Amino acid sequence: MPSFDRPVDITIPPSPWVMRFAPLIKRGGIVLDVAAGHGRHARALGSSGLSVVAVDVDVSGLEDLKGLVGFDIVTADLEAGPWPFEGSLFDGIVVTNYLHRPHFMSLISALADGGVLIFETFGMGNERLGRPRNPDFLLTPGELLNAFAPHLHVVAYEHGEERMPRSAIRQRLCAIKGPGPYPLTGK
Repeated sequence: MPSFDRPVDITIPPSPWVMRFAPLIKRGGIVLDVAAGHGRHARALGSSGLSVVAVDVDVSGLEDLKGLVGFDIVTADLEAGPWPFEGSLFDGIVVTNYLHRPHFMSLISALADGGVLIFETFGMGNERLGRPRNPDFLLTPGELLNAFAPHLHVVAYEHGEERMPRSAIRQRLCAIKGPGPYPLTGK
C-alpha cells in the first residue's frame, strides 16, 4: 500500500536533504541505500555517477534496476538476523524514512574513511501529524546526533516540523567518517 514513507511512484523526487549532501560522497563511489523502497534515492544517486547497492525486504519496486551497470539489488530483512553487509565498506550510506536502532553501529562500521552518512527519518511528535505513530519508529530529540556524533564528524543536523511534502516531524543528519573538517560543497 502506498504511503509517504514507502512511495510506489518512482517519479516522486528524492529528498532535498539527501540531494543537498550527496555531492560530499566520493565521485564514482559506492553508496548503500538502506530500506531503498522503490529506489527514488538509488535512481538519483546512480544517475549522478555513483554505484548503488539498494537493499530492502521487498525489492519488487527495484526490478527495473536489476542487471543495470552500477546497481546491485539486495533482498534482505534488515530487522531479522545479522547485518547483511558485514565487512563491506561504502563511500556513502543513505537512510530515509526507516529506523532500526540496532544497526546504528553497523552503519558506522560500513562507512569507508571519508564516507558520508545521510540519515533522515521521523521524530517524536509525528504521531500527532500522521504515520508512523509507534514510538519505536520515532527518534527522540537529538537521538541521531547523540548516536553518531561520538563516531563521525557531523556536517549538519536538523530536528523539527516540516510542512511539505506533508506535515511531519523529521530528524536529519549528515556526517562523515574521519576527523574533518570537510568541504560542504562536495569533494
